[in-house]
Amino acid sequence: MNLSLPATASTAPAGPAEVDPERWPDVARLPRASSARTAVARRLVERALARLPLWTLTPDDPSGVPRPRGGTTGGPTLTLHDPDAFHRRIGADGLIGFGESYMAGEWDADDVVGVLTVLARHVDDLVPAPLRRLRGAWVRRRPAVDRNTLEGARENIHRHYDLSNELFTLFLDPGLTYSAAIFDPLPQAGTLVGDTELATAQHRKIDRLLDLAEVGQGTELLEIGTGWGELAIRASARGARVRTITLSEEQLDLARRRVADAGAADRVTVELLDYRAVQGRYDAVVSVEMIEAVGPEYWSDYFVALRRLLAPGGRVALQAITMPHERMLATARTYTWISKYVFPGGLIPSPEAIARESAAAGLRITHDTGYGDHYAETLRHWRERFLREESAVAALGFDHVFRRMWEFYLAYSEAGFRSGYLDVRQLGFVADDTEGTR
Repeated sequence: MNLSLPATASTAPAGPAEVDPERWPDVARLPRASSARTAVARRLVERALARLPLWTLTPDDPSGVPRPRGGTTGGPTLTLHDPDAFHRRIGADGLIGFGESYMAGEWDADDVVGVLTVLARHVDDLVPAPLRRLRGAWVRRRPAVDRNTLEGARENIHRHYDLSNELFTLFLDPGLTYSAAIFDPLPQAGTLVGDTELATAQHRKIDRLLDLAEVGQGTELLEIGTGWGELAIRASARGARVRTITLSEEQLDLARRRVADAGAADRVTVELLDYRAVQGRYDAVVSVEMIEAVGPEYWSDYFVALRRLLAPGGRVALQAITMPHERMLATARTYTWISKYVFPGGLIPSPEAIARESAAAGLRITHDTGYGDHYAETLRHWRERFLREESAVAALGFDHVFRRMWEFYLAYSEAGFRSGYLDVRQLGFVADDTEGTR
């Protein structure tokens, strides 16, 4: 689907609300699912919840008091407003149905991140081992249309990054950096830092990447994935000459304006260009959380391009979200809620996949540092800032289903890092002259 303009509480209604069937067809209507399949889903879900440190509340609870699960005396509360719809969606579409049920307002939580973190920590225990072999019959395959061909990559980027520059302005830092910040120290639980502190944490991240790539006076730098231009502007302040590329027309326009406003137009060139079409050789190549959007079929092309574009003695610095290898293999075969609604065509790589593909392309890893807890905090700040701006988001034309979707996406991502299911790493590479390139 196309999530373009004008395309839960927190943003959540107290139960299901009216849904626009043209904009959100799979949220507005319940999926087809046999009563048997729905009954199996209900049994599995109730069995799983009974073993987890969660509380649940359903319309059938006469006391209106959440019931403890798993022998716990505390924990987040999952409230089912419409248990029948909730189980039917999961029975038909698994975790896609779980997310769509939240978008439809059929369930809520007093702590959405807390619920999702518990589920992420126990993801391998949610389905009994004998039934995991049947997973292929239960989940859907990724659609071929989402593949990151030259045309497909442009469309996939458009569907997320061209939603609205104004939307991203509402919850990002003033520099509009849409990737993990590095805090020093990490904010205390329950506290939010202001714009200045968040921007400082983002600059700290950028500076570490630029240091890793040894960017300084006279460096010829290529950035793959412009964002809204903050890294390019900061690199130019070091005296580098920067070529930065993006597939987002919205980002292109605003990045060019921001570069001009910073007085860096003579040192920074922003282009609408696919990484596979870039020519030239560069002293440094930097790419921040771009590999996740490449797609596994094109990881080899991505690393071959990095090696091809690197001048003798040059360095590559990447920031990449990662997940465990076995989980990556399972996810690669699955059409997920994230790939359907948020990042079509993408896949988070494992550290093993990065090491294998980079080595095959003739690159050697020289640096590898993780910052997963910092990404959890970054996402918490984004989510709380987004929720605080609910009325402004609505004024941009985004309806309540979009707002619940975006809240769920940010919470889902934060839970991934809090549970250790996800990590984010800064990696340095140099050409490995002992390995032939493809």
